[in-house]
Amino acid sequence: MARYIDLHHDLQFIALDLADQLRPGTFEHALNHLIDRQLDLSHFDVRYRNDVCGAPAYPPARLLKVVFFAYSQDLIGSRPITNACARDATFIALSGNSQPHFTTIANFVGQLGEDIATVFGAVLAICQRQGLIGGALFAIDGVKLPSQASKHRSDTRADFERQATKLEAVAKQLLTQHETLDGQPVDTALTTQKARHIQRLNHDAIQLREWIADNPADRKGVSGKPIKSNRTDNHSAKMATDKGVIQGYTGVAAADAKHQIIVGAEAHGTGAEQDLLMPMLDAVESLSPDETLITADSGFHSTANLVELNARGINALIADH
Repeated sequence: MARYIDLHHDLQFIALDLADQLRPGTFEHALNHLIDRQLDLSHFDVRYRNDVCGAPAYPPARLLKVVFFAYSQDLIGSRPITNACARDATFIALSGNSQPHFTTIANFVGQLGEDIATVFGAVLAICQRQGLIGGALFAIDGVKLPSQASKHRSDTRADFERQATKLEAVAKQLLTQHETLDGQPVDTALTTQKARHIQRLNHDAIQLREWIADNPADRKGVSGKPIKSNRTDNHSAKMATDKGVIQGYTGVAAADAKHQIIVGAEAHGTGAEQDLLMPMLDAVESLSPDETLITADSGFHSTANLVELNARGINALIADH
């Protein structure tokens, strides 16, 4: 009977050269090279105050590498990225086998702010030097993105004022009933439940009053019109989608036709795409020659946009309704 070599699929200790995992010609090799040798990340240094005391921090370059590579693999979320940094050879190589905790990744991504815009601009500059951006046609499109906020916490300041007043009135009424019944034989459990209800109403009312004090004016959209605020995420907005109403953002991107490189990307707390066409054109103006053709779907169509495009002399094809 034929005999074969045993195959092992269980845990093994293998000598691994991390540099060999980033093979030339792959996205991860280009990512590693660009971040280490082409991008200036010195603006990240101001985040840290540990030059004299405190624990060493994870290098921003390492965190950017694993986050960008994770996004390219459709891997979203800090916990999955942390798991990949412990199990996947490419992630281990990009992170220098540092295995950052998921809270470290979450804090880093959550605080990127304008720093990531600087990195994005630097990458576009490299693409332009390499001749990867044609500038003949920019296609603009948008997508609705949900946020980690409840849509039921969205309203105007006036509505929040009414809610707080109503909560305070109900709490006061219940408190009066409670005090009236204190001298009578009542169910102790029921009395405790009412006391907790009153406490919860007062707590909610206090939170509303504090939010109103911290936000003295209603939010305004891109067009300047007042829009509803959200007490959990006041940068997001209520918007209708084909799957119902969500609390979130409208993400807008402009892609160059030559190699489908994204030349502009923004997220706005509004569901009206018509209001976002001009801000996106302003964002990509430095990359678009005068003859660049702009295309967009009917979501960006409005008379005001057509008038503005004509006034600026921008060649555009915007689908109508």
